[in-house]
Amino acid sequence: MIKRNKASISKCILHKVGNKFNSTKNAFSEQPIDFDEESYDILVPYLLRPFGNLSETYRFNHHSNVDLNEINSYASQLLKDDSEFVDISKHIVTHLFEQSNSSQIKIGDVIICMVHDLQYEDYETDAIGIFKIENKTHFFQTYLENNSYDIIAQKGIGTKKVDKGCLILNAADGEGKIVLSVDNNNYDAQYWIKSFLNVKYPDDSNEHTKNYIEMCRDFSKDVMQAQFGGQEKSNFLAKTVDFFKENEIANIETFKEEIIADEDRIQLFEDYKKVYETDHNVLIRNQFDVSDIVLKKQKQKIKTEIKLDTNIQIKLDVDAPDASEEFLERGYDEVKKMHFYKVFFNEEN
Repeated sequence: MIKRNKASISKCILHKVGNKFNSTKNAFSEQPIDFDEESYDILVPYLLRPFGNLSETYRFNHHSNVDLNEINSYASQLLKDDSEFVDISKHIVTHLFEQSNSSQIKIGDVIICMVHDLQYEDYETDAIGIFKIENKTHFFQTYLENNSYDIIAQKGIGTKKVDKGCLILNAADGEGKIVLSVDNNNYDAQYWIKSFLNVKYPDDSNEHTKNYIEMCRDFSKDVMQAQFGGQEKSNFLAKTVDFFKENEIANIETFKEEIIADEDRIQLFEDYKKVYETDHNVLIRNQFDVSDIVLKKQKQKIKTEIKLDTNIQIKLDVDAPDASEEFLERGYDEVKKMHFYKVFFNEEN
């Protein structure tokens, strides 16, 4: 989603955020970090690397006026004038502290920085970066004492991945500022996305593609597998993926005619869609542009294994939608009083 080839950081500060439920307090820095060249060259890719492959973006949300969203307001101030960088960074950490509504929310280091010359799509832009490091890594430090080298175990910030982070771009569309977010500790996802940032998915092709495929995945499990078996579930998922691969624009009526076909099953699908929209508070569009990036990501989440109670699994290829119908048969053995699958093939690898 972004490229960091020319990206630079002009200001960066580190604070400590506590948790009001376990009586740990915030600790604030009074000055930005003064980096040496080596530390700077490590920090920039460490902070920005996680955003390189993101396909989904967010927009700020608020129940009455999005201008009242705290992080949106702070980011807007900094992007306009960063002369109050230190004070505003403290406000951001205080807001993060106030969202710690459980003793399970981890304390940690918070890095806030001004990022410049990020490439987003086909243009360059600035951004505000907010990162929370919750987990420290053990490492060994060597030192020389009395003409002999010794070793001591220490704990610090690892350079592989940030635990939580967001980039608020100085770029917007009709729905507001573009926000990118990563969270590698999903045990408290609501705390970062909903409570702290208060962001939502935009009304775009990424969101529509994601919603529809996720609904189909749930439908395949809750209805197709439950009523018609694992083979029908896998057939439906494979055909769903194939439909999105073959169509730049997804039309729901065409999908039902080509992929489901059977009138009774179409009715089951329509009934499920209504309940799904209500339960998940989403609107499934009747027609939308297909996002290839989201399709690729969602396809990785689709499981087409048929798991049997005899400790045997049959794995079907999600990219071969016709293989299951052509080369796999399901039946019932009257002698053994058991269901069975018959698999046809030419060669065994």
